[in-house]
Amino acid sequence: MSSTASLAWHDGQPFSEAFGDVYFSRASGLAETRHVFIDHNRLPERFAALADGAVFTVGETGFGTGLNFLAAWQSFREHAPDTARLAFVSVEKYPLSRDDLIRALALWPELAELADQLVAQYRSLPPGFHRFVFDGGRVALTLMVGDALERYPELDGEVDAWFLDGFAPSKNPEMWRPELFALMAQKSAPGASFATFTSAGFVRRGLRDAGFAVEKVPGYGHKREMSRGVLTAPPEAAWRAPWYSRPALFARDRTAIVVGGGVAGAATAASLAARGWRVTLLERHDALAQEGSGNPQGVLYGKLSPHFTPLTWLLLAGLCYSRRVLDTHLADAPDDWQACGVLQLAYDDAEAKRLQGLAAAGLPETFARAVSAAEAGELAGVALEEDGLFFPEAGWLHPPALVAALASHPNVDVRAASGVLELEYRENRWIARGAAGTLAEADAVVLCQAADTKTHPATAHLPLKTIRGQVSELPASESAPLTSVLCGEGYIAPARRGRHTLGASFNFERTDNALSPDEHRGNLAMLEKLAPSLAGALAASSANVETLPGRAALRATTPDYLPLVGPLADAARLAEVYAALANDATLKLSDPAPWLPGLFVNAGHGARGMVTAPLCAEIVAAYLENEPMPVSRALVDALSPNRFAIRALMRGKPRKPPSA
Repeated sequence: MSSTASLAWHDGQPFSEAFGDVYFSRASGLAETRHVFIDHNRLPERFAALADGAVFTVGETGFGTGLNFLAAWQSFREHAPDTARLAFVSVEKYPLSRDDLIRALALWPELAELADQLVAQYRSLPPGFHRFVFDGGRVALTLMVGDALERYPELDGEVDAWFLDGFAPSKNPEMWRPELFALMAQKSAPGASFATFTSAGFVRRGLRDAGFAVEKVPGYGHKREMSRGVLTAPPEAAWRAPWYSRPALFARDRTAIVVGGGVAGAATAASLAARGWRVTLLERHDALAQEGSGNPQGVLYGKLSPHFTPLTWLLLAGLCYSRRVLDTHLADAPDDWQACGVLQLAYDDAEAKRLQGLAAAGLPETFARAVSAAEAGELAGVALEEDGLFFPEAGWLHPPALVAALASHPNVDVRAASGVLELEYRENRWIARGAAGTLAEADAVVLCQAADTKTHPATAHLPLKTIRGQVSELPASESAPLTSVLCGEGYIAPARRGRHTLGASFNFERTDNALSPDEHRGNLAMLEKLAPSLAGALAASSANVETLPGRAALRATTPDYLPLVGPLADAARLAEVYAALANDATLKLSDPAPWLPGLFVNAGHGARGMVTAPLCAEIVAAYLENEPMPVSRALVDALSPNRFAIRALMRGKPRKPPSA
């Protein structure tokens, strides 16, 4: 697990106490970065030569202060075509605190505009992958927090140019091992280049052994020599399950149809639109956010496991990414987004054990910290009886406002009252038809319809199940000025426009949206258990459950509680192509998957859509743009819509898709 870097400041410059080394040249760190990494990777001319819509990927082995990233971004702005995009991937075991980052980058006034954008999105960085988006989608930073030898094997993407930049080999030998050089070669695009400030013999030999042609060239300032090179002998590609691989790119004019106007659909439309795609967003209701994304308040919350399951990795990355999205789109809208913090309370012994495990899991204290019942009460503004875990950077949001903001991109054409009854793929185009005829045509379709995603013949086999959830609304009480979200078996948020939102129920039996007094009672019982003093203060306003306002909606989840995200294969042909797996699940088959060209899914987020759907939209966009994924390769595979069909096949029980 990672922790924040421990810095000393020598003559106003950052110095790593862990490695006993400076972060950049005392003489001119920016000039050295430009000489070593920008010029000797030939980035200005390579940026200038990028084709319309092309993506160029830089990989870095030590993020540090972000100086190299900002310099690359600046060079990209100066030289690349307006339609090209920069993907920057870096790793950092000990990320700087936000205050230290601000202080370090203040040394470079010429980078202030870019540095301010980085700082605005830079908060807690728990272990794992973190996606940042800048310049309206033109620049994407994927920052992997952890050891380079653990994180780079997880990268799903190819690098065009490497910045080999750790602390000096004598100070940090772990960063200059042959295993890392081999990883660089494995993750390189054809003809990838590298540059590094060191000319140490063992580094040059290690890079040559990994397949790079290496040469020594003049270094910067007092450093007489440095190294640069190009991958000339790429390693043999490692086997990857073809049913989890990326489909070949196909888009002719970069158009997409997104079906579903909730947070998953709006976020998917926004991620594609930011990359220059023209998106038609189809919603069957007469307005967006009419289903699960229409509640008055949602919470930036995820039930993490101290065992770091795939769901926990998704929630960690999603919590941080959604916070960046909210800060970008709803920063000046206190009625729609408030970073008031979230308290998870230990309402029983099992929950207490889980929270204790999380508190000991090495998460940054700025992300989550243990609090006593007394401290929790001070944070929440009401008396509480249980200890808990406080997430200071989380809070509540008004989901319809986020949906509207995401869908407002000029490249997104919102068409409400447009229910899709039929999808047809003809002559390399998808055609969506409704009751009145053709609704839209495009290269790609992304289905974001919760449980209704499975209403199409190609998706009928997907194991999506519906869960009804009802929230209750209670008038705020002057005797209980709640100031933080409280979470246990349910949640209650600080008042929005004079009302608290409380809930939500989990009902697997009903599929209507009529309000249920019994579910109101369940929500109130949850509150009584979570915060008796608050329940008492609100008792008078909740006495009559028959007239209590609220809202019921349907959400969808899957058997393993992970959403379905990514490209779809033809289920019947999948069972035929990989039939041998039924006899031996360990076979490394290589036949290409029978993809349904350009058909993708982003659905099944359950009650976690505000946390997981925006990040999963970035995954869909990364597929369509062939750019580095914002999460690990293992998590990409774990989210695949094809995983249940493959698992059934491996168990010798292939699912038979329903007939069209």
